[in-house]
Amino acid sequence: MKRRTLVASAAAGVVGLAGAGVGGGLLWRPRDRGAPHDAYFAALNELLKRDGPGRPVMLIDLDRMSRNVELLAASVGPEKVYRVVVKSLPSVDLVQRVMARANTNALMVFHQPFLNVVATAFPDADVLLGKPMPVAAAETFYRGPRLPAFDPATQVQWLIDTHDRLLQYQSLARRIGVHMRANIEIDVGLHRGGLPEPAALAPLLGTIRADPAHLSFAGFMGYEPHLKGRATSLEHPAAQEVLGRYRGFMDHAREAGFDLAGATFNGAGSHTLGLYEKDATMNDLAAGSAVVKPSDFDSFHLTEHRPALFIATPVLKRYDRYTVAGDPESAAFDSWWDPNLRRIYYIYGGYWKAEVVSPRGPAPLYRSTNQQPFVASAATGLDVDDYLFFRPTQSEHVMLQFGDLLAVKDGEIAERWPVFHQTG
Repeated sequence: MKRRTLVASAAAGVVGLAGAGVGGGLLWRPRDRGAPHDAYFAALNELLKRDGPGRPVMLIDLDRMSRNVELLAASVGPEKVYRVVVKSLPSVDLVQRVMARANTNALMVFHQPFLNVVATAFPDADVLLGKPMPVAAAETFYRGPRLPAFDPATQVQWLIDTHDRLLQYQSLARRIGVHMRANIEIDVGLHRGGLPEPAALAPLLGTIRADPAHLSFAGFMGYEPHLKGRATSLEHPAAQEVLGRYRGFMDHAREAGFDLAGATFNGAGSHTLGLYEKDATMNDLAAGSAVVKPSDFDSFHLTEHRPALFIATPVLKRYDRYTVAGDPESAAFDSWWDPNLRRIYYIYGGYWKAEVVSPRGPAPLYRSTNQQPFVASAATGLDVDDYLFFRPTQSEHVMLQFGDLLAVKDGEIAERWPVFHQTG
C-alpha cells in the first residue's frame, strides 16, 4: 500500500473519530483482507518445504496444463493445424509434452537461438517464424551446425513483411545456395506491420515466381490481437473485418496464378483462437500462453482454462510489527488502524512480472529484486521458510528466470524441465 494511501486512511479515521465518536470512526477502518493458503497452495507449500531447492522456482501443474492443451486442440478441430508458440513455452520438455498432447508438429518461433534448439530437438517439426527476422539472423541459423534430420528448405517458413526484406532473403539464398519458403505477413487490422492491402502483394509474388530455385510462396500470417478482451463471436463486425481482409489477400494470390493448396494461412493467438472454430478462412491457428494461462490471459475465450503456472519463493524474514524507517510513531498508528499492516515478510528475490496469488492479502511495501518486502495481515499465517506464491502476468520471459521448471503432479515434483537460453 502506498504511503499516501496510508495517510489518507489515517486522516479519514481521525475525522470519523472526531465527528462521530470512537464507534463511528471505527467504521472507516480497512477490513482485514488476509487469509492463509487454501488446500491447493497449502499442499504445494508443504511439497516445496520438503523437496524444493530453497530458492525461487517456477511450477507447472501438469494436470491443469494437460486440460488446457486439450481445450485448445478441441477448439482448433481436426480440419486445422494447431501451432504451438514456442516463445510462450520456452522448454524442450514442455513443448514436447504439448505437441504430444495436441498431436501436432507445428511450431511458431520468435527468436533465432530458439530456432536452432527447435531444429535440433524436433527434427520433424514444421516451423513458422512469428516475426520477420533481420537477414543476419537467418544467415546465423544457416551458418550453424548441419542438421541432417532437419531440412530448412521444406520445414521452415520465413516471415516476410516487405518487398525489401524479401530481396534481402533472396540475396542470401543465392549467396549460400539454399531454398527459402516465404510466408508473407499481412495486416488484417492490427496495423503493426505486414502488407497493408492485397495490391501490395504484386512485387513480392513477382519476385517469388521469377526465382523458383531460391524462393517459394508458403502462405500468409495475419495476427489480430486487437480483438483481445472482447466478447467477440465469429459474427461480430470486428471479426468479420479481419476475415474479410484475410480473404482479400488470398483472392489476390489466386488471381495472380498461385496455387494455394497446401499453403499455411496462419492467424489467431491465445486470446482469439476460440473465435474460429466454425470458420475455414485460416487453416493454421497459433497459441502458447493459453497452455499455462498467466494472468494477462484472463480473457473471454479462455474462461474454461485454468492457471497452471506459478512462481513460489521462500519467506526469509518475518516481522510482526509494521515499521517505517525514520517514522516509528506514524507506523504504529498505521498498523493499529489497518489490520493489513500488522506483519512484514521479506522474500527470496522479487519484483517479477507477477502478482501474489496465495496467501491472500500481502502487498508489496517497495520494489526489490533481492529481498522484496510485503506487508500483510496476521491472518496470512506464513512463517519463515513457508512459500509465497505468485501468478505470472506473462509466461515467455518470466519462465526463463528460475532455472529448471518444476512439473508437479499428484503432490510430487514429477519432472524437472530445463529452459531455453536467450543466446545461442
